Amino acid sequence: MMSGSTSFAGPENGTTRTGGAAVASTPRDVIFRDGTAQLYRFRTRPGDPLAQPKREGALPILLVPSMINRWYVLDLRPGASVAEALVRAGFDVYCLDWGIPEDEDRYLTWDLLQERLGRAVRRVVRHTGFPQIGVLGYCMGATLTGIYTALHPEHVRTFVNLAGPFDFSEAGLLGTMVDSRWFDPAALTAPGNLSPTQMQSGFVALRPSSQIGKWIGLMDKAFDASARESFEALETWAGDNIPFPASAYVTYITELYQQNLLVQGKHYVKGERVDLGAITCPVLTVATDRDTICPLPAASALNNGVSSSDKELFVVPGGHVGAVIGSKASKVLYPKLVQWFGRQLAAPALST
Repeated sequence: MMSGSTSFAGPENGTTRTGGAAVASTPRDVIFRDGTAQLYRFRTRPGDPLAQPKREGALPILLVPSMINRWYVLDLRPGASVAEALVRAGFDVYCLDWGIPEDEDRYLTWDLLQERLGRAVRRVVRHTGFPQIGVLGYCMGATLTGIYTALHPEHVRTFVNLAGPFDFSEAGLLGTMVDSRWFDPAALTAPGNLSPTQMQSGFVALRPSSQIGKWIGLMDKAFDASARESFEALETWAGDNIPFPASAYVTYITELYQQNLLVQGKHYVKGERVDLGAITCPVLTVATDRDTICPLPAASALNNGVSSSDKELFVVPGGHVGAVIGSKASKVLYPKLVQWFGRQLAAPALST
């Protein structure tokens, strides 16, 4: 059941321990619950010497992660956290945690996911008093956020697409894996939600040798405490798999991956056609140079489809996950996000 209460008690220090690794360390409060989903508002860590004063008048930022893995890839650990970097820079930062689907969520449709995202956006709007917000979507979360922005441009001041696919004809190995000639998402989810084991085995199949390679790589850094901590945190997140709602999965695979309807302007949500050209706000697409999940052309297609006069493609080194939380993220990605949001969200909100 959706709750309308304004505040819930959150973790005192934000840290969650799963499998022995400390993850999701940025302090946060739950300000909204919607079924299994929760909306977080991050706080500055007490005594953080790198924290800057709050940016007065700056619009808030909502982070929208993928539903395929847990949300805390955007707040993995200190120094490897999009959320931490933005909070330290003085932004008011929120994050939609899609939650862990239950058995009954097999009936959660693609349209209902859009409604849930819309409620999160409106909650941030009401909580802050700003009519518009900045949004950052990661992976599938960027695809969902792009769709929402096209349908509801009045709420979105800026949109960052962080390694999210839009042209699924450029989906690479993952697109080949779910080709309609040999992949039937309806049959796969007939018993219910797609299980974590099914999800994980698909990604392992993309690069089978990587499971061995990562352990060999760890041996090379066995005496580096920081490297071991990073490896453990990443393994914790990578192994924290969750189900995917069956109904939404069928639509996602069939209409986007197999039919590529979104970029063609033939995808519909609740009977309304999704036209990426309706997006006129500033857009930043961040792609990575070694991404096997969302190759560069799949992500950059967003910039080709929007009507924004202010749009930018920023390519960062690394793979789909490493570019976001790897050793170079704090030197390349995070400063770029802070600079871009700082420029885009400082001015008064547009009239609606």
